[in-house]
Amino acid sequence: MRAVVRDRYGSPDVLRVEELPVPSPGPGQVLVKVVATSVNLSDWEGLVGRPAYARFNGPRRPRLRVLGSDIAGRVEAVGPGVTSFGPGDEVYGDNLALMGGFAEYAVAPATALVRKPEGLSFAQASALPQSGAIAVTGTAVARPGLRMLVNGAGGGSGSFAIPLAKRAGAHVTGVDNAGKLEFMRSLGADEVIDYREHDFTRTGPYDAILDLVAHRSVFAYRRALARGGRYRCVGGPVRTLLRVLTAGAVAGWLTGRHLGVLVVRQGPATFEPLARQCLAGDVAIHIDRTFALDEVPQALAHVGEGRALGKVVVEIG
Repeated sequence: MRAVVRDRYGSPDVLRVEELPVPSPGPGQVLVKVVATSVNLSDWEGLVGRPAYARFNGPRRPRLRVLGSDIAGRVEAVGPGVTSFGPGDEVYGDNLALMGGFAEYAVAPATALVRKPEGLSFAQASALPQSGAIAVTGTAVARPGLRMLVNGAGGGSGSFAIPLAKRAGAHVTGVDNAGKLEFMRSLGADEVIDYREHDFTRTGPYDAILDLVAHRSVFAYRRALARGGRYRCVGGPVRTLLRVLTAGAVAGWLTGRHLGVLVVRQGPATFEPLARQCLAGDVAIHIDRTFALDEVPQALAHVGEGRALGKVVVEIG
């Protein structure tokens, strides 16, 4: 099978297309013939090896050579003990533990997958699992009248978070670069901020902040929160995350605010409700661009350099 592989961390230049043996599913696993794989910021982090937690599969060299976690395709074979799927079933899910989506075949735990609805294309289905789970979890606090800010709102998770928060009745402010302001407005954002021109931590105050690109001081985040407000971040430098969990938690507690890291439960139970909303037409799936397997380096750069409006998908077939 054709696969995009790498043997070290680095820029997209370290990637190459190579012929690999088709993997075999083990107990509890499914072999998927991949049709589409969406690109997440976690793929970019896994490529460059930053932040430090992105090297979870090898501190010096990556143990998993093929990136790509959000897969959609058809079941080719199942391993021992798998009764929930059979060959030919159309499935999708977040294969974060094993990766392998930037290839013609990938092995995934059966528990990570769910049947693809007929109303969604493979590309649309691949766009949902990881970004959708983050958006669903991060906007769970939204309610009528809540003042919510989403930082990094023009990317994959943000393209779901804004409409989800709006449907819950929140007043939403989206933050991203100038090239994404109109896109965030089209998603329903009430206000938009270009982070290069304005410091969003000096606006507000907000009742809730979902930070998809955390890199600021915990005291700046606390400043942007209203009393009783809630700040949750996803990803970012390890130093920032540790400060949020330690100094941020203490400083927030002392001032009646809640600062912490967003805990996202993996698996279909988290993103399937969003799929149903998409099928009903309540939330749209925004795919900025699609790339071929040979173009995975360009696809990763498009996301990693902050140019994607919504989701980016690699079509394998």
